[in-house]
Amino acid sequence: QVQLVESGGGLVQPGGSLRLSCVASGISLEHFAIGWFRQAPGKEREGVSCISVTDDTTENVDSVKGRFTISRDNAKNTVYLQITNLRAEDTATYYCAATSELYYFCQHDDQLYDFWGQGTQVTVSS
Repeated sequence: QVQLVESGGGLVQPGGSLRLSCVASGISLEHFAIGWFRQAPGKEREGVSCISVTDDTTENVDSVKGRFTISRDNAKNTVYLQITNLRAEDTATYYCAATSELYYFCQHDDQLYDFWGQGTQVTVSS
């Protein structure tokens, strides 16, 4: 059974930092492109950061560029999302997802992703 489990969310003040983790079981993440998505109340889910299988390509949406960094540790079967300079508009539930359909590059299209975690809540508030 494939499971992705996110952790690391919490309540943070504006300007603060968090590191989200996504640990997999049942699959080896090194063979999958990974995406981080988020969904705020009343809004559609959006992809924010992704990394290709080869790690040569990472993509961040404009709203998070310079603040979000995705990385992976294959030995730990874990993908991370380092978030700095958090803003109120970053408040959302964050999900990691894995896809076997992408290799040399990655995309934010959630329809491409096969496996999803349950999400971790990030709240940015003073």
